[in-house]
Amino acid sequence: MSEPVIAQKSPYPVEVEAGKTYWWCACGKSAKQPFCDGSHKGSAFNPREYKATENGTVYFCGCKHSANAPLCDGTHRTL
Repeated sequence: MSEPVIAQKSPYPVEVEAGKTYWWCACGKSAKQPFCDGSHKGSAFNPREYKATENGTVYFCGCKHSANAPLCDGTHRTL
């Protein structure tokens, strides 16, 4: 499998709404980071579903290498 594009080397803070579903971009090519816009089509990547359980700020991975995807785990600091 190919490596994802590093969209940015920091997380994307996003205000999420409880009960809402978000689709995180796993390929790094989306123009609507950190969310999917379909740019992965024809690749080995697929967006990752995130269901918010409560209102608040969530830090979505921007480097696309987090072991805790779609959330940031600090991996960007080692890239």
